[in-house]
Amino acid sequence: MKRISAKLLSIFLIILTLFSTAFVSVGAVSYSNDVKTVSDSILLVNMDSGQTVFEKDADSKRYPASTTKIMTYIIVVENIDDLDNTRVPIKAEVLEPLKNTGSSIASVEDHIGKTMSVIDLLYSMMVPSGNDASLVLADYVGGGSIEKFVKMMNDKAKELGCKNTNFVNPEGLHDDNHYTTARDLYTITNYAMTLPRFVEITDTTSYTCEGDDYPLITTNYLIDQNNGGEYFYTYAKGIKTGTTDEAGRCLVTTASADGYSYMAILLHAPYKAGVIETYGTMTDAANLFRWALTQLELEKVATSSTPMCEQNIKLAWGKDSLNLVPDKTLSAIVPKDIESSEVIVETKKPDSIDAPIKKGDKVGTATIYYQDKNGGEKQKLAEVNLVAEETVEASGILYVLNVIGTIFKSYWFLLIIGLIVVILVIYFILSKINKKRSRKNNRVKRYRNL
Repeated sequence: MKRISAKLLSIFLIILTLFSTAFVSVGAVSYSNDVKTVSDSILLVNMDSGQTVFEKDADSKRYPASTTKIMTYIIVVENIDDLDNTRVPIKAEVLEPLKNTGSSIASVEDHIGKTMSVIDLLYSMMVPSGNDASLVLADYVGGGSIEKFVKMMNDKAKELGCKNTNFVNPEGLHDDNHYTTARDLYTITNYAMTLPRFVEITDTTSYTCEGDDYPLITTNYLIDQNNGGEYFYTYAKGIKTGTTDEAGRCLVTTASADGYSYMAILLHAPYKAGVIETYGTMTDAANLFRWALTQLELEKVATSSTPMCEQNIKLAWGKDSLNLVPDKTLSAIVPKDIESSEVIVETKKPDSIDAPIKKGDKVGTATIYYQDKNGGEKQKLAEVNLVAEETVEASGILYVLNVIGTIFKSYWFLLIIGLIVVILVIYFILSKINKKRSRKNNRVKRYRNL
């Protein structure tokens, strides 16, 4: 059942992600906007660059509700070879814990005593958010142990680099120790999107399982033109909703238009059965997407052909400075109306360097910050290496003079000179003493001869 190829693919993708991250220069910036949001935790990320463009308490621990199923999907797909043809027995005892919980189901119980394909169970889990499908899949992959499956979920979260995530079950029913953050959930979802069928399944609005005569309908009104009503947003795609009294409304979704793509993670919007049943996460997501898609654009914030500062240089004949340029062109998602005063560049470089230096040699670094003209904290936008714009050769004469000067200023040279001076002084003093003794002895001899 466990497939080696999926494991290898998983490891490769993680290594690739880590390798790419090491070279990503664009950082996380939360741009101010006029969108009024009700979700307590939000993360909005440009999917093309991986750049965060807006966040709100993205690292606060939240209950994820059924967005948990994104991780459940990962574990299932990485451990089953053939999604279409693998059949899973539907056992009544596996579904028993869901009785009287009021949780969302996908009528998997209609298949008790029979089997369902893994692909049908995945659709049942992700489209109508079937907790029953989640338990059946977890029991199957866990070899009859849902606890083992949950451990696999937590191990995967750690493997992906999640720092504030812990799962207790595969479906998302409330438990005080079952939590994540908007930032961790983005990491999990971003990885899930690389796996087979994930994007296809999570963007499906209606699906009919084998043997059924009724369709499964998505819980995500944002993507459902037929049932979404005021919440439908034409550019949205997928991914997963979630709702419990403790978690509130939760949503993970994406939107693409005009060559730009964004993912939004929204957690803990107001919800109370019979009191507050609006979908604040969907309203927040649509409004944030509209803002990002109309007010932000990709712009160059540093180019390898534009000098950022000058560097003092020594030992070059007739040249005492050279220009430093970025080692690569940097682009970032920024507001369309951004002003030059909102972009701050801070450089870190030596007071001076010695020639020779070759074109492209690293000399320092430049950090680019964004600071809203209306106030707010300075936020790191990007960092880049600063390199020499040209090759500068060293002057032989200046080099020799510098070596001589360095020798003259060196500790050991000064010590030797000091010792020589001391020896000369002692020698001079001893010579004086010897001369005085010689003259005295000569006078004594002359006196005796008289």
